Amino acid sequence: MNKVSITLTVNGENRELLAEPRKLLSDALREDCGLTGTHVGCEHGVCGACTVLVDGRAARSCLTYAIQMEGHEISTIEAIARQGELSPLQQALHEEHGLQCGFCTPGIVMTFEAFLGRNPDPSDEEIREALSGNLCRCTGYQNIVRAIRKAAQAMREKADHAAS
Repeated sequence: MNKVSITLTVNGENRELLAEPRKLLSDALREDCGLTGTHVGCEHGVCGACTVLVDGRAARSCLTYAIQMEGHEISTIEAIARQGELSPLQQALHEEHGLQCGFCTPGIVMTFEAFLGRNPDPSDEEIREALSGNLCRCTGYQNIVRAIRKAAQAMREKADHAAS
């Protein structure tokens, strides 16, 4: 199959690459951009490990063709920690032991970066509903829910402090 020249905007940088039209975004990120934080688990969009942000919204990169992403802003887990400092969500997951092996963690972080941007004060029920799209084999989810709640509070406090 012939390769097509595409330009992806990933984490604020334009990346030019040659890709077959059927190449998945997850594969382009990992193989062509060297961004291996986006994990591929089920390859069916069920597990959530491959979640990235497309124009600020959570998307499954294993269900998306790279060629479809021209003109869109893609954010991966590599863009979340800034200048070596964990985001409030990453810090809360660390403090509340909301991760174990770490395979699912990038997808959870990306899912909740988008979710908390839309819903800064979620109930536990809303957190669990949003988390239902991310499978984790290592935890019982309790610590993840607690971490998301803690992160939401920290993000609200930071926003309140910035506003005053």
